[in-house]
Amino acid sequence: MNRFKRTQGEQQQQTDGSAEEAHSDVIVGLDIGTTKVCAIVAARKRGSNGMTVLGIGESPSEGLNRGVVVNIEKTVRSIQQAVQQAEQQSGVRIEDVIVGIAGDHIQSFPTMGIVGISNPEKEITKADVERLLDETRKIALPSDRKILHIIPQDFIIDGQDGITDPVGMSGIRMEANVHVVTGLVTAAQNIYRCVERAGMKVSNLVLQPLASSYAVLDDEEKEIGVALIDIGGGTTDIAVFEGGIIRHTALFGIAGRQITDDVRRGLGIIAAQAERVKQEYGHAMQTSIMRDEMFMIPGVGGRKPMEVTKSLLCDIIQPRMEELLEFALAEIRRSGYSQNLSAGIVLTGGGALLRGIDELAYQITGMPVKIGIPSGFGDGGLAPEIENPRYATGVGLIGYAMKHSDQSVVLEEETDTPTDEQQSDKASILGRMKSFFQEL
Repeated sequence: MNRFKRTQGEQQQQTDGSAEEAHSDVIVGLDIGTTKVCAIVAARKRGSNGMTVLGIGESPSEGLNRGVVVNIEKTVRSIQQAVQQAEQQSGVRIEDVIVGIAGDHIQSFPTMGIVGISNPEKEITKADVERLLDETRKIALPSDRKILHIIPQDFIIDGQDGITDPVGMSGIRMEANVHVVTGLVTAAQNIYRCVERAGMKVSNLVLQPLASSYAVLDDEEKEIGVALIDIGGGTTDIAVFEGGIIRHTALFGIAGRQITDDVRRGLGIIAAQAERVKQEYGHAMQTSIMRDEMFMIPGVGGRKPMEVTKSLLCDIIQPRMEELLEFALAEIRRSGYSQNLSAGIVLTGGGALLRGIDELAYQITGMPVKIGIPSGFGDGGLAPEIENPRYATGVGLIGYAMKHSDQSVVLEEETDTPTDEQQSDKASILGRMKSFFQEL
């Protein structure tokens, strides 16, 4: 949960602890993307599981490439701008955030672990489950990679499989099939350093497609089977759910920025104009164009403006979108669950705003398709403002924090001459990295 301070103006307005009565916890989700940085401040109402959005901050992102930090200073400035906007709008001083991580360095694979149940009653406890999950972490990884998430798939007790919650059951031998998500140590460290230099702390680091699922998928969809395709600026993120459990994750570096680059090169215009043209006139499929209107784009270097039709622009965009969706379909098939997705596909992220993308996705995948819009914040606060696919990760980070409110992991840098207090608060680098990357 987010530690926070009220700004001076809010302190003058609030009396007798009325604000504390209204909200028991404040959470800040920070989506550090390739094209934008977004900070969303939300508060949980006391005595309720509902959240109220208090503030939104957004700034252009120039320091990332395909989801990975490539320029620390530019990323820090983008984070500061977004956070300052969110602070001004919410009246809350942000001190720590839950952050998403993406990039084509993310890898996932299945593994399993086995433990014996040693207590006299042979009753499985939560400690036994934690011991089993710790056992699954003892896998050989390259020195430059660390575990981000350990996600249990099912448990096997004395040969009986298909168990989702073994606590309280009796057994002698317990096994677990788990989904392991790993990432580059340096990529995570750079995200942490950017947040720290912006004046905040990281309370948790969460895989972005996992976070987005908390914003746009409901429990029924996860139960009957659904694939989430989050089309961001630098990466497209895939998460496959079945039986209420995340079964497969994947990320690849074909996304919105590549589409913008295609428009830039195809029309001979600068990147900012290409992004505007894509958003205002872009279609992913010719049949989605109701009226083939003509629009003007400015000439470069004093040249005359050009007239371009929507159909011509679609001819540039559609091949890249087909490639993206075919890559996504290949990942869904690789998961082994493509035949079990009764709920089909949910498209979200800024790329899901492209007109006709749902029709194209249906044509390529043959599955039902819908656009995923963040929900679950009721009618209060700034809920209407975040009901947009481009905010799926930021909103999902808040949803993830709500469900995992008892988990707070912070990675801090080691100083050369730590004080006694620092020594008591900080573990060794290896210990802190292990804590940082472990996730049930």
